[in-house]
Amino acid sequence: MEVSEAQEMYLETILFLLMNKKRVISIDVAKYMGYSKPTVSVMMKQFRDEGLINMDYDSGITLTDKGLSIAQKIYEKHELLAAFFMALGVDKDTAYKDACKIEHDISDSTFSLLKKHYKEIRSNKRTLF
Repeated sequence: MEVSEAQEMYLETILFLLMNKKRVISIDVAKYMGYSKPTVSVMMKQFRDEGLINMDYDSGITLTDKGLSIAQKIYEKHELLAAFFMALGVDKDTAYKDACKIEHDISDSTFSLLKKHYKEIRSNKRTLF
């Protein structure tokens, strides 16, 4: 399934909020992302229709397996890219901001090689470059 950068951001936000809160509702997503509740409500309806989220009787949001898979993929990219940038000496705030910009555009093959390289660095098998 092809998803837009905006959809990836929403799904990653829902995952992040779910990792830090017991219950997530649309207003939590709106506040975190700085969007209006009506804007978020439109996206949540689209996500329900596409089978990416479920909403309970009281508007609690959970990710379906499909939504979780997409969100985890983006979250992994975000975290690994930020860690890689910090290993280069980039300060934490800048590293996370830059990672957020790149995570949506980096190809799977490039990310896979970057991930492999970073793991080798972490296990002291090689230097950064």
